[in-house]
Amino acid sequence: MPVEFLGIAATNDATEIHPRTTASSFDKEYTLKLARAHEDFGWDRILFAYGAGAPEPAAAASYIVSNLDRIQILLAHRPNVSYPTFAAKTFATLDQISGGRVTVHVITGGNDAEQQREGDFLSKDERYDRTREYIQIVKKAWTSHEPFDHHGTHYQFNDFVSDIFPVAQPRPNISFGGSSAAAYAVGGAEADIYALWGEPLENTAEQIASITDSAKAAGREKRPRLQVAFRPIIAPTDELAWRKAESIVERLHARTAGGAAISRRHSLTAPQNAGSQRLLGIADSVDRFGKAGWTATAKATGGAGNSNALVGSPETVAAALLEYYDLGIEILSARGYDLLDDAIDFGRYVIPIVREEVAKRDKRIQGAA
Repeated sequence: MPVEFLGIAATNDATEIHPRTTASSFDKEYTLKLARAHEDFGWDRILFAYGAGAPEPAAAASYIVSNLDRIQILLAHRPNVSYPTFAAKTFATLDQISGGRVTVHVITGGNDAEQQREGDFLSKDERYDRTREYIQIVKKAWTSHEPFDHHGTHYQFNDFVSDIFPVAQPRPNISFGGSSAAAYAVGGAEADIYALWGEPLENTAEQIASITDSAKAAGREKRPRLQVAFRPIIAPTDELAWRKAESIVERLHARTAGGAAISRRHSLTAPQNAGSQRLLGIADSVDRFGKAGWTATAKATGGAGNSNALVGSPETVAAALLEYYDLGIEILSARGYDLLDDAIDFGRYVIPIVREEVAKRDKRIQGAA
């Protein structure tokens, strides 16, 4: 089974432990430097995230694929910000520019205030219903060479046909995430990749079962491919890594002192989305898990996004990631607290170990066949 590594694209150097030092929220030089580091150090793909008020990710991704030859793009997109026919053309154009390197990560939205900043006042269930309809339209726009009509709950149009199609055939992949029953239902039915935040193995196995059941309920023979995301904190030895980890949590607490949110997208104490609620629930019951898992980073940020850490030497962190691979996870997502240096270190020291061990596993399987 192949393994892929997903890193983070960023248009400036801000993280949860320090504000940006770049001159602008879109610093062209830093954006390219970070993306090139991922390409040079063995990563497969980088995520361009989405936030209300943040630089537009499709434009930033277009800049990167025009300057780099190999790195693939995971483009985050919220259905509320454009009509699906327009989005399908945008994605197809970017896929043409990149030569077929685009995957689209569809975000339904788990925070009412963040959604409302760009005019989205639907309830959570309505958002998921819209997302399903949106994905279906985008898929059809990518693949239909004949005009078609659509009269659904959220979108209506007549006689649409695109004149721009993706390079990837039959179409680019759709990535999706979420930890609620509504999310499992939509992602299980429509996604090619299902993205999970890092949790203990037994919790991850429960989510995989829910995704698999939803895919079967939708009539699919196979569930989506699986992705899991962690915050790696690595150093030459486990002892040094834990010292580094404690320092990071001290800095997280310093930034959230007095109850301040880690970002405008997230509540520190009462997150609305199921994924963050799960992370906080786990953090309340366990501090460390598995070979390297640590919940203190999630607890310090209110479970904001991908926030559980893997702490240790490269060998320890690689061993922890391999446990998730053995559980059926094909895509390993990692983002450090120093975006550039951590991307280089993880690519230089962790990725080769994991790839070597995966190759050994594949060879054993082939030998037994």
